[in-house]
Amino acid sequence: MMPVARDPRTGLWMMFGYEAVKRALSDPETFSSDPMTGGYPRPEWLIFFDPPRHSKLRDMILRSFTPATVAALEPRIRELSRTLLDAALAKPEFDLVEDYAAPLPMQVISSMLGIPLSEWQRFRRWSEAILRLSYTAFDAARQAEAAKEYFAVTEEMSGALPAWLGSGGLLTQLHRSQLSAQEILSFFQLLLVAGNDTTTNLIANAVICLSEHPAAQQQLRGEPALLPRAIEEVLRFRSPLQFVYRVPTRDFNGIPKGALVLPVVGSANRDPAQFRDPDRFDITRDPNPHVAFGHGIHFCLGAALSRIEARVALSDLMERIPHFDCSPDWQPREALNVMGPKELKLIGYAHGTATVADL
Repeated sequence: MMPVARDPRTGLWMMFGYEAVKRALSDPETFSSDPMTGGYPRPEWLIFFDPPRHSKLRDMILRSFTPATVAALEPRIRELSRTLLDAALAKPEFDLVEDYAAPLPMQVISSMLGIPLSEWQRFRRWSEAILRLSYTAFDAARQAEAAKEYFAVTEEMSGALPAWLGSGGLLTQLHRSQLSAQEILSFFQLLLVAGNDTTTNLIANAVICLSEHPAAQQQLRGEPALLPRAIEEVLRFRSPLQFVYRVPTRDFNGIPKGALVLPVVGSANRDPAQFRDPDRFDITRDPNPHVAFGHGIHFCLGAALSRIEARVALSDLMERIPHFDCSPDWQPREALNVMGPKELKLIGYAHGTATVADL
């Protein structure tokens, strides 16, 4: 029997452990990704489609979203990172989220789409409006307001997109690949949320992990070649995405057909049956077969981009900041299925000058 539990307040089922979560992520015949199969509403996004619709649309997007396209962005990511850090470290107080971890992926998305950087603040407003749909899901009054805001920003996006389709970036390529206007809009919404939120939380969670584990931070600074492994360990240890949605197509392990199920990614990545000493943050962990980016046909399209951004960001942060030390009173962001700080103040900065007390 796989470990499952039902929340009596919401009626939602949760699946725990590595094997159970991996099964739910990789078996679309038993676990549909479409909440509408259980009667639940959802946006018209790729992540909520099942084959064959999912396969056809994902293949079309992949023709434009290639590994070469993503890799070619690295010089631009470095340029954006350094510009943001120059401005952030000159401020009287450095909020890692507001000043760096949030704007970096949004500006990368702007560059990738061929849209002026000046639009990133609007992108962030749109992204936050979309995310509110998830964490107000069980509050009828707030959900109604969130839905109203979502429809308003969707209309705003629909009006803005046509002018950007000839920008020469990813949107132009998607337009040429014969995706419909609705499919492009839906992918654009998904990219804003997933391409922004996951990377923002990954960067911030990495700084939290290294601040809370000074020996690991010292080791990484002395051995920069460990950075790729350190990023994978952050993804496992503080997974930016904590759960996904699935609907069983038949009665399964005590869960009735059509119920809304949450495979808990965070529990899979801390499963002692899969990871030795799972509650220890170990930047040398290898192998590290976490499922932070999902598994199977819905494996995250932007995983490679997120990893590049995290690698660039942490390299630049370690170069510019002698020691990561976070304020201990940081608050988690208001969210249902993602994990990261709402803000993250770094201790030791006053009027743009680093003061290192404990190296």
